[in-house]
Amino acid sequence: MPGPPPVQQEQFAQQDTDPRAGVDEAVAGLDDLAALPLSEHVDRFEAVHTELTVALSTIDKV
Repeated sequence: MPGPPPVQQEQFAQQDTDPRAGVDEAVAGLDDLAALPLSEHVDRFEAVHTELTVALSTIDKV
């Protein structure tokens, strides 16, 4: 089946804080992306993707 691998549910544990804070923090991690080696870009993009996924899974609270 095409697409990303399935993600385990524990990754999406309920956050005690505002999900937007995690998104803002993850996106801020992209600010210095141009200064990083390409090999580190994937980790930064994955962090943003994870935070966006968590935020979307708790959309009722946003």
